[in-house]
Amino acid sequence: MTRAITNPGICGFVTTIKVIKSGKQRVSVDIVSDCEKVSKLRGSLTELDAWDSLKGITDSEVHRQASRFGLHSTCPVPIPILKTIEVETGLALCRDVVIHFETSKHDRLHVKNSVERK
Repeated sequence: MTRAITNPGICGFVTTIKVIKSGKQRVSVDIVSDCEKVSKLRGSLTELDAWDSLKGITDSEVHRQASRFGLHSTCPVPIPILKTIEVETGLALCRDVVIHFETSKHDRLHVKNSVERK
């Protein structure tokens, strides 16, 4: 079992993704989220082919369902679903994915907050 916890940022809707390898190329996916749209993915992505994580965006069932339920194009939740599938099935190493923003307007505040958290 591989679990990922996603904190998508400004919306604050934390999502927990749990993937369990259920067959040679199949995985069971469980998604729990405070976001109403992401929560709808739970019923549509319960069982997937592990190779879905390696498909192009337009061919990925995860991305198709995310679009179907109205997740906006920059919602970061679909990627952790796919990455968790990869890790659980041995298609990728278990490493955190991080987006770190730097802007001239917020650099001093961001650096200060980053240092305080360490």
